[in-house]
Amino acid sequence: MTTTVETAPAATAARLHDPAVRGFASDNYSGVHPEVLAALAAANEGHQVSYGEDDYTARLHVLMEEHFGPGIECFPVFNGTGANVLSLQSLLPRWGAVICASTAHINMDENGAPERIGGIKLLQVPTADGKLTPELIDKEAWGWGDEHRAQPLAVSITQTTELGTCYTPAEVRAIADHVHAKGMKLHMDGARLANAAAHLDVPLRTFTRDAGVDILSFGGTKNGLLFGEVVVALNPDAAHGLVYLRKMNMQLASKMRFMSAQFIALLEGDLWLRSARHANAMASRLREAVEGIDGVEPTQKTESNGVFAILPEGVADRLRESFRFYDWNEAAREVRWMCSFDTSEEDVDSFVAAIKRELAAR
Repeated sequence: MTTTVETAPAATAARLHDPAVRGFASDNYSGVHPEVLAALAAANEGHQVSYGEDDYTARLHVLMEEHFGPGIECFPVFNGTGANVLSLQSLLPRWGAVICASTAHINMDENGAPERIGGIKLLQVPTADGKLTPELIDKEAWGWGDEHRAQPLAVSITQTTELGTCYTPAEVRAIADHVHAKGMKLHMDGARLANAAAHLDVPLRTFTRDAGVDILSFGGTKNGLLFGEVVVALNPDAAHGLVYLRKMNMQLASKMRFMSAQFIALLEGDLWLRSARHANAMASRLREAVEGIDGVEPTQKTESNGVFAILPEGVADRLRESFRFYDWNEAAREVRWMCSFDTSEEDVDSFVAAIKRELAAR
């Protein structure tokens, strides 16, 4: 006997926003790439085994090995904070600590999740450009055997950094060798990993697995996905208990095929790189345009999809009446402008024109 499930005619969804409104606040503001939406629709028919035993998650593992090499382990999760906490927990005993830049997302923008949820002490180091070096790491890499000090057993770096700067493969390798020589492990927060590959013009594994990174939080949301990141154990011997920690940290998706299908769309061809290259190119266009404007002072290198600059008093607030963006350092009047896969040349040019108008009206 066959049972037919009758469904009502599809309702027309109401659009609640004006798609013509653009902003430069975050690459999270953009929608979902049409190719990713198509992949979600294709994965939606019929039934698939839940909790990661589906055909899409199996295919994702194959693709990840194509990008990072054989022998890795992959764990799709819901979001970047979850990926970071899960990754770091797998590297450390309960008494372990993580050295990171003071600007690191795990330190500044995750509401204490690594410390409160992960139970991990963060040892932060100030940097000029968001990048750690072996010398900076050594400011906190000490005290092993001291029962009064959380033991520094891992280092976390971000690629690209929160300041939009990019580690070269040689810089990552120098950190990995330094960290490993001290008996520590290396985590990379790769929320914008594709932007780094686009800037460096090298394969993903060149500055990750081949450079000595032990575990990676591989981002998708900032590169055109609806949601989802992947924890990639590049050195499975360094990471422990990921299959259990993912569930314990509430990061195990029952309908994982929809997470994996998005990453398949991203990684099976060159969508990941196309989107990142475009976002980077739009940031470069914006940077080149504002460099010639009197009153705008860029503060960091533009090596990915972000531009940082100092504006005169009051200009940022007036600009935000038309274009949304965030302050980075309010005391210094430093702002951050982010581009995404769907930022157009017209968007950039309109924003630059608005900057010029506000500066002329001072």
